[in-house]
Amino acid sequence: MSVPTESIPLERLAEVAGFGLFQVDADRTLVAVSPELEAITGFSRDEVLGKSCLTMVRCPQCLKGCGVFERGQVRNIPLTLFRKDGSEVRVLKSGTVLRDESGEITGAVETVRPFDDADLGAGTGAIDAGQILEGLGRMYLATDADRQIVSVSNAFARMVGRSAEELRGTALASLFGEDLFGVEGTLTRALEAGERREGWRARMTTAEGSRIDVSLSAGPAPGAACGGAGDARFVLMLRAESTQGELAIGGHYHGMIGRSRPMQEIFRLIELLRGNDAAVLIGGESGTGKELVARAVHASSHRADRPFVAVNCAAIPNELIESELFGHVRGAFTGALRDRAGRFEAADGGTLFLDEIGDLPLQLQGKLLRVIQENAFERVGENRTRRVDVRVIAATHRDLAHEATVGSFRQDLYYRLRVIPIHVPALRDRREDIPLLIDHFLARIGTRHHRALRLSPGANRALLSHDWPGNVRELENVIEYATTVCEGQTIHVDELPPEVIGHAPAAHRTVGAESPLSPPDGSRAPASPVRLPGSGGTVVGAATASARAADDLAHLAPCERREAEGILDALRQARFHRGRAAERLGISRTTLWRKMRELGL
Repeated sequence: MSVPTESIPLERLAEVAGFGLFQVDADRTLVAVSPELEAITGFSRDEVLGKSCLTMVRCPQCLKGCGVFERGQVRNIPLTLFRKDGSEVRVLKSGTVLRDESGEITGAVETVRPFDDADLGAGTGAIDAGQILEGLGRMYLATDADRQIVSVSNAFARMVGRSAEELRGTALASLFGEDLFGVEGTLTRALEAGERREGWRARMTTAEGSRIDVSLSAGPAPGAACGGAGDARFVLMLRAESTQGELAIGGHYHGMIGRSRPMQEIFRLIELLRGNDAAVLIGGESGTGKELVARAVHASSHRADRPFVAVNCAAIPNELIESELFGHVRGAFTGALRDRAGRFEAADGGTLFLDEIGDLPLQLQGKLLRVIQENAFERVGENRTRRVDVRVIAATHRDLAHEATVGSFRQDLYYRLRVIPIHVPALRDRREDIPLLIDHFLARIGTRHHRALRLSPGANRALLSHDWPGNVRELENVIEYATTVCEGQTIHVDELPPEVIGHAPAAHRTVGAESPLSPPDGSRAPASPVRLPGSGGTVVGAATASARAADDLAHLAPCERREAEGILDALRQARFHRGRAAERLGISRTTLWRKMRELGL
């Protein structure tokens, strides 16, 4: 059975289909952009990633609100975009929202394609939502009124192990069970009542008879949204929860997270190693997750039910590491009061992970080489040869090839360890994975602290623009820090660690200093404390409130930015009292609230 993947690269999808494509998160922040969209708009991805979609896809209709998030799906909407050079281009826009397992909207995928009147009349200007989902590898299917399949995505067909033609006419109950989709099934009753159900779990039967746990959402079909199936009555979106024998859907794989091409290649390589016991050498900077890769190799191998033993060679004193690895007998050295088995014996039948192998003393490298080659060793102070069946996986942040050349690491050991090399990329080299990692850490750390937090657009941009010298470990620590210091429900820029704020654009980190929002006469905003709306009651200085508001202005069009600055100026003069600010502006409090919401203040 072929292995399904979460998505093909945006570049390849846009190249094949000939459209501009972009993806945004729930805050409408751009997280992916295709080269075709760069060509259409004149903006490069480096200019817009981490910023609002309005910085790239600019049109009067978009400034009023994004129909994708309001409606869940838009198709073939004619728009006029303003390119970077000020020229205009007519496009057709389609899009669909993305949801997590609980049904919450996590973002959207949208396409734009230049068109003329002939294209619009022919109805060929843009692909539909089903084609978008298909291109992203999403699993979906559509059924008729009797809950029999009329259309499926290729990703779903691959998962089931049957062709789309074979699946056509199959009853949902035969795939997911009578309890959910039988005549009196729970989801059947909901669907027939015209209701939508999200985040349900089911167990799906494949053509090979194996069972795969999936989460699914189901609802009435919005016309012929999926694959153009005109008789579609219901639509199901699915996500695989099991990774047994398959790459994970959603960028999660054996504890690792990544949709980027380098990480997907690592996942596929690990899949290919399932029946292979060869030694693996994992390289990469500190904090990239080398031990997670080692654990994934072990978990996907036939040794998965045997021990995984990890040893950090850099954390053990040189005089103790031989005993730690191979064990010792009583009296072998001062303090050896009893026999003790080493890590090789503890890992018998399983996997021994030697982290920071480059720190292993040169005099021990020969003994390690013998164990790898012969599966034989002696405890310290003992003549008896012991045999074990152990797979060795090593990791290092050093350039072992160079060290082997200069003689600080044994060449024969280096080549014996480097049968299967795996390089884990630095986080700065796979920035498209950062939003996924942020969501993961916010959920995991938030659960531990009993918090449900989100990032402000400015804080999100700061995290996306940081160089991450400490890689994934540093990102996790930053989210831990922000969760601890944040008193409201939204993490703002000033609640991130200083080293991260230091890498954010200056406008994002200005607190209490003169900024583009300062009054024309150069006077400062009042320094007395105010209570920010939506801050969970947090009392902050007015200058900090201005900085947080400035945090959300960078994405606005010039005319909107001027309106937002006027509103903020009135709020500052009213000491952030909305009623008095509305009076200054000559509008009602309700209108002020609506404008603040529209402008993202």
